[in-house]
Amino acid sequence: MDIATRVWDHKWKIDPIVRSLIDTDFYKLLMCQSIFRNKPDTTVVFSLINRSTRVRLADLIDEGELREQLDHVRSLSLSRGESTWLRGNTFYGKRQMFRPDFMEWFEGLRLPAYHLEKRDGQFELSFEGAWPEVMLWEIPALAVLTELRSRAALNTLGRFELQVLYARAMTRLWEKIERLRRIDGLRIADFGTRRRHGFLWQDWCVQAMQEGLGAKFTGTSNCRIAMRRDIEAIGTNAHELPMVYSALANSDEELRQAPYRVLADWHEEHDGNLRIMLPDTYGTEGFLKNAPDWLAGWTGIRIDSGDAAKGAETAIRWWKDRGEDPRTKLVIFSDGLDVEKIEELYARFTGRVKVSFGWGTMLTNDFRGLVHDDALAPFSLVCKALSANGRPTVKLSDNPAKAMGPKAEIDRYKRVFGVGIQEAQEVVV
Repeated sequence: MDIATRVWDHKWKIDPIVRSLIDTDFYKLLMCQSIFRNKPDTTVVFSLINRSTRVRLADLIDEGELREQLDHVRSLSLSRGESTWLRGNTFYGKRQMFRPDFMEWFEGLRLPAYHLEKRDGQFELSFEGAWPEVMLWEIPALAVLTELRSRAALNTLGRFELQVLYARAMTRLWEKIERLRRIDGLRIADFGTRRRHGFLWQDWCVQAMQEGLGAKFTGTSNCRIAMRRDIEAIGTNAHELPMVYSALANSDEELRQAPYRVLADWHEEHDGNLRIMLPDTYGTEGFLKNAPDWLAGWTGIRIDSGDAAKGAETAIRWWKDRGEDPRTKLVIFSDGLDVEKIEELYARFTGRVKVSFGWGTMLTNDFRGLVHDDALAPFSLVCKALSANGRPTVKLSDNPAKAMGPKAEIDRYKRVFGVGIQEAQEVVV
């Protein structure tokens, strides 16, 4: 596929940005099924948050084109082939991962309405409604905004400039792959859907990883690409679950137990499968210190904020204190990764735990320095649940720069979860 020509043809709108309801991360569908079962009547509000305020999206992207793309997403429904793949495929060694009642609901779904305004050079984009429906806007909304931003920068380039740009980006990625293939025992997956340069580019990156890394490449978080390329769909759960469960808590004690209630429901939903903890929503150290004993038997942990090495060392100590052998446990690193950090973390922890990586933005959107004014450099855009049943949500993270929520609620959550002084780190993506 000649990506440069397809990008040139975007000027005539040949390619919609989101092509399918399963052009999303696998964990969103897994969480959606759990929410559909346990919290179907919860009303949530999701909203776009641009942490990189220097990127003035409303000055770059035409509002009419944005609405056109969002309206197209609302027109999508599952195709027969997509439904068959979800119903009949084996995921993580389990057939029929998705229950018939959930699939029947999903097959009839159209995403709910959105609310869009422009303010101070940014778009205020939000979604309100039943949690199982609204949550599925997160990834398409991010994909639309990030690709429209990419297209805005690319619209200034000629045909040959585009060809040279993509040749340079392909060379950059292949050089990274050549470094990674030298790591014996590497296990790495594509986690780059939410901040990708574009769908076509993510698909190319996945194919490059397949060819360049072979069995070391374990799959992709993107369901549509996993189906098209016949590879594993990768994912478990995210911060969204404890954020909403916690907002629904009626007392400090219920709040303190909410993150564990999430995992108890998850355990029941998946019959003991997909047992990966994501402990940093309200601080990893406090989460592990107060965790029930049964969580020590889970498969592993995903580290998604703060100092990744410190987080892994904390988990190793916790497993040892609970009588578990860390060498049997899986640690998935997924925050701000690029080749140098992957090499460093693998060298430090291989043999001590089972090491795996979810490689995101710097796999699917590393165009740094390749165009004038660095107009394609990745930036930090998120779409988060802001409230549940009218109550504000809070995320603390292991990096205070990623904290979100009203200040009074942040202070309360820090008190309830015993979060002390944290070291702030720059949020790049």
